[in-house]
Amino acid sequence: MTIPRQLPNAITIVRILCAPVFVWLLLADGGSDGALRWWAGVLFIVAIATDGIDGYLARRYEIVTDLGKLLDPIADKVLTGAAFVVLSILGELPPWVVVLVLVRELGITVHRLVVATDHVVAAAWMGKLKTVAQAVALSLALLPLWTVVGEWIHVVNTVTMTIAVLLTVASGLDYVVTAIRSSTSRRA
Repeated sequence: MTIPRQLPNAITIVRILCAPVFVWLLLADGGSDGALRWWAGVLFIVAIATDGIDGYLARRYEIVTDLGKLLDPIADKVLTGAAFVVLSILGELPPWVVVLVLVRELGITVHRLVVATDHVVAAAWMGKLKTVAQAVALSLALLPLWTVVGEWIHVVNTVTMTIAVLLTVASGLDYVVTAIRSSTSRRA
């Protein structure tokens, strides 16, 4: 079976386009934990899950592209960044968490774009682990599960969000160290 060469990149672009719809749904719900919030949570989960699908297709059919390597982490950052920001706007996440995450995400994205003319920096294993942790933590925070299972789910949300934030910081430091080592070895 052959698939169109640009299918993985098209899936990535659709993930980016889901972000504004997801944001609108979540803001339109306004913290009332109603149907729009459930739809926003489901859309986020479906969109973030496509990260695995586009990557799988690209590797399986050997159609990995530099554009895909560049767009894929950007799509993740757009979707997760939007979720962090809106959860903070709704008062469900402290602003310092959002600032910390966004500084890391934007800093690395800018660095990737700056060095893209020289070489494409693919996501490292720790960055991928961070993305999974953020996806799980944000999914749990977005779905109003407390309306179904009770308030205890907030403890689970806090633990998963803490793990996601710690991995965000750790993977950012790992990225910086790797970039410095790589730059030093290219100069030598």
